[in-house]
Amino acid sequence: MSDSSTHPLRIVIPGGSGQVGQMLAQFFQDRGHHVTVLTRGPYTASWATVHWDGQTLGPWVETLEGADVCIHLSGRRIDCRYTARNRRELHDSRIGPTRLLHQAFAVLANPPRLWMNASAATIYRHSIDKPMDEASGEYGGSEWISRRRHAPEKWSWTVQLVKDWEAAFFFTPTPRTRKIALRTTLAFGPAPGSVFAVLSHLVRAGLGGTQGNGRQMVSWMHETDYARALEFLIGHEEIEGPVNLAAPHPLPNREFMAALREAWQMPNGLPAPAALLSIGMFFLRTEPELILKSRYVVPGKLLDAGFKFEFPTWPEAAADLVRQWRQRG
Repeated sequence: MSDSSTHPLRIVIPGGSGQVGQMLAQFFQDRGHHVTVLTRGPYTASWATVHWDGQTLGPWVETLEGADVCIHLSGRRIDCRYTARNRRELHDSRIGPTRLLHQAFAVLANPPRLWMNASAATIYRHSIDKPMDEASGEYGGSEWISRRRHAPEKWSWTVQLVKDWEAAFFFTPTPRTRKIALRTTLAFGPAPGSVFAVLSHLVRAGLGGTQGNGRQMVSWMHETDYARALEFLIGHEEIEGPVNLAAPHPLPNREFMAALREAWQMPNGLPAPAALLSIGMFFLRTEPELILKSRYVVPGKLLDAGFKFEFPTWPEAAADLVRQWRQRG
């Protein structure tokens, strides 16, 4: 594939109307690439938007003909209660569009040479004892059996969801298209409504103390490095399969929250024990797994290929995100 830094590429982003999708669209357009976002509800943007329903083939398939890169990001937000209905929607909004894109690729004369599909680093087990990279990482799903690991049975469902998602992505061969599953951790950006915004509101309200016992590991990534990593993957044709998108230095929740408080110049924050956190998350209509599961994920493939992070450590990333937040007013 041509060097993406010097040759304009045609990049199509199905399901790219959310925070991450719009950030990537802006990033690649600023670098002179031609970006098209496939969205259920077209919106006004400086890049092209084309309607698709994520369920049936239609005129949108033409946007993929001869494109260089497809970055598929469809999927309902995971921050909800795992009710039967929500589980169906979480599953169908990921698996369905992924299978649909396989149908689209099959009818293209010139399919994209690279297909990056969203995935999640939650596929790895609840780990405090060892980091998880692509080569030696241990998949989750049975941690609840072991008392030593202190992980509830419910967490196995999200692991299976990601396993099913990647199975749908890799099941059908695409001989002319390289595939990468983006095993993303928490991608932090300063946009309203983001994870960073939610945690920052807690910190500024004096509620940004240790969450749970504070020993659970937090894997994270600055959105700038997230976009740069995708650009890096486009240019490195030798990389395929699952890729962890995480900063190289995960840290315990206790240290993570302390660094965020320091960035906001808030010396103290009330802690949230696991029991209290579970009650609060119930009223917020989401699951405590998002905070209590230990995600000890490291970017093995990116580091081995020579990717350089602009924000390798959380304190400097948090300081930059706070600076951007303040500049936005």
